Amino acid sequence: MHDLARAPTHVRAPDGRLLRVECSGDPAGRPVFLFHGMPGSRVGPRPRSMFLYQRGTRLISYDRPGYGGSDRRPGRRIVDVVEDVTVVADALGVDRFAVVGRSGGAPHALACAALLPHRVTRAAALVTLAPSDAAGLDWFAGMAPSNVNEFHTASTDPQRFVDRLIPRSAEIRSNPARLLEELRDELTDDDRLIVSDNGIRSMLLRNYHEALRTSPYGWIDDALALARPWGFDPAGIRVPVLFWHGAKDVFSPAAHSSWLAARIPRATAVLEPAAAHFASLRALPGALGWLLRGTPLPVVPPV
Repeated sequence: MHDLARAPTHVRAPDGRLLRVECSGDPAGRPVFLFHGMPGSRVGPRPRSMFLYQRGTRLISYDRPGYGGSDRRPGRRIVDVVEDVTVVADALGVDRFAVVGRSGGAPHALACAALLPHRVTRAAALVTLAPSDAAGLDWFAGMAPSNVNEFHTASTDPQRFVDRLIPRSAEIRSNPARLLEELRDELTDDDRLIVSDNGIRSMLLRNYHEALRTSPYGWIDDALALARPWGFDPAGIRVPVLFWHGAKDVFSPAAHSSWLAARIPRATAVLEPAAAHFASLRALPGALGWLLRGTPLPVVPPV
């Protein structure tokens, strides 16, 4: 029997890699894996521990390989997340669990939903990207120039992408606020309000610093994985899936969620007309309620 109050902070994968894990909320609560964005880490934005505890939720997050305290897995694909989640869940003594991912983490949540149907109860994908080889989808349509450039380079000239991201990561590691400043011109007014909130900004800066603390390769490998085929077919997902997207999102255009939702039999799609990318942080508590209790997702309230 696992001591829930003493959950391991490091889990070793079969190939010897260490994965850094963090649990919050109710140690005896219903488990949910939270997959962080890109760049991101296990300490990324999430509801306060007391909020989770009061709702009987045990939130499990971990650094994807190459981020924070997790060892790198060179050449990883989106589908490879399934092995790591299985190892973490087993180490924590968790059999069945829900999954939720935001932005670059959302495809990883979908991979678990597709390939662990005997363990995943429900899945939520907030502001997700679709597969780069999605048939019939204009993948770059509506996407901010910075993301178009990043993903196009990752796809067509991976070495050039790596060479550019290494020094950029070093600059952001020394000054995490630099990343938000880089994005500022492409943020909607609503997103600017959200990231200027002191609590959210503090969480984001801590998240970016931890993500890049040990190396740039979590970010590098995430982007390369998102620019390549995922390694599984989302249409094979049979568990209930919630898609949430802001209609004004220019980092992960809403058409990506629509494309996925149209192909997954038990998908529910929520589109917020006035919201953009970072509004997904406000949507997360409602998504947790949907995952664990099936409650309808409320309209996202203002900050």
